Amino acid sequence: MALGPRLDLRQSQSLVMTPQLQQAIKLLALSNLELETYLAEALEGNPLLDASPADGDGGFGDEPAGETPAAEAASLDTDQALSAESGGANDLDVDLAADSFHHDSASDNIGLSGGGEDIDFDSFAEHEGTLHDHLLAQVGERFGGTEAIVAGQLVALIDETGYLRADLAELAAQLGVPLALIEAVLGVVQTFDPSGVGARDLAECIAIQAREADRYDPAMATMIAHLDLVAKGAFPQLKRICGVDDEDLADMIRELRGYDPKPGLKYGGEGAPAVVPDLYIRQTAKGWAVEINNGTLPRLLVNRRYYTELAEGAAAKSKAWLSEQLAGANWLVRALDQRQRTIVKVASEIVKQQEGFFLNGVAHMRPLTLRQVAEAIGMHESTVSRVTSNKYLSCARGLFELKYFFSSGISATEGDGAVSAEAVKSRIKAMIEGEDAKAILSDETIAQKLSAEGHDIARRTVVKYREAMGYGSSVQRRRQKALAG
Repeated sequence: MALGPRLDLRQSQSLVMTPQLQQAIKLLALSNLELETYLAEALEGNPLLDASPADGDGGFGDEPAGETPAAEAASLDTDQALSAESGGANDLDVDLAADSFHHDSASDNIGLSGGGEDIDFDSFAEHEGTLHDHLLAQVGERFGGTEAIVAGQLVALIDETGYLRADLAELAAQLGVPLALIEAVLGVVQTFDPSGVGARDLAECIAIQAREADRYDPAMATMIAHLDLVAKGAFPQLKRICGVDDEDLADMIRELRGYDPKPGLKYGGEGAPAVVPDLYIRQTAKGWAVEINNGTLPRLLVNRRYYTELAEGAAAKSKAWLSEQLAGANWLVRALDQRQRTIVKVASEIVKQQEGFFLNGVAHMRPLTLRQVAEAIGMHESTVSRVTSNKYLSCARGLFELKYFFSSGISATEGDGAVSAEAVKSRIKAMIEGEDAKAILSDETIAQKLSAEGHDIARRTVVKYREAMGYGSSVQRRRQKALAG
């Protein structure tokens, strides 16, 4: 058989990730706050996009009438790309005639009380200063010149808990001052309010507070130097080292418990960022209602009138650029609408699967996986994963991340049922917090109690869940309760 070149025609299928599809996937994974930043950039970069505050009576894409045929042609491809999963208005059974949903902003509450009361502006009062502000004010009162500069550098190196995180020798070399000056200034800083601030470790922090309370006698100094023995509950060894009897040791431990191991936290530090819910869940007469929180998002509109004005008499290149901007604006509006529909669809299925939690609490959570939700709503598992990432829902039981509702299951000793790992953790927590100081439960005992309640769980699983919740072993808990008196 002779070898030679030839041409063949073959037909095959392949998945192509277009830039618009990649962008739609990115939008799906963003939280409301992240999406707000993205939309602000889009509004700045596209002159055909307008924004108005969300009024709750419609979704994204409520556009002015009079769409031109050119605009329809420009957005045809994106409509087809996004129409595969978009549902109709009846996908979610929301009782719009029932009570109103949660308010998206403080202004929604104006005029609703009926009592004619004004807004309570005290609730918007500024919080007290940070720890650094408080310490710098004291630096200005106590120091001047070079010492004030050194003190300011020391304060800057104090973390939010009140501890100094720095090597004094390195700081002296950086500032070009003697180490003795650094130590002298630090000695004064350690007398600042709050008591214990500027310490370099826990023992020094407790010692500073004991000195200010005039309780730093030799026995207390010895105990502070052996805090590891206190943590272990080695009371006989402590009595021998400190040279005290049982009564004095109990008084010293009681005094020790009165000191603050993290004095800086009373000033709050930087504070944790607020979490804004992406969804509101509430029960109505017709079932569960799911609503997107539009309070943080602008309502996007495509300004077609402005497009018509700009396109009249424009050059060919300008018209091509305007058509590109119009297509991008149309795509973004529809992509946002599809994002909202997808999120509501996934959240509605989660509420359906975990209805026991919303009605009766964490003890009634069911095992749930991403695959189960994906199969129920006819979507891919990766899509459900993106929807549930970094998104929170608010319900009558509090604020929860969507990922919280997915957990493995613990099989039951009787029947085919299973219970969520979160429900088992909740039961373990209740057992530990309710145990008697004279009858501390071991991990084996907890496992036996859970088995008696119908949960097939091993001792090592109890250990894993207990440690994940931050509880110590039975020996550690016994010592802690003994120290607590």
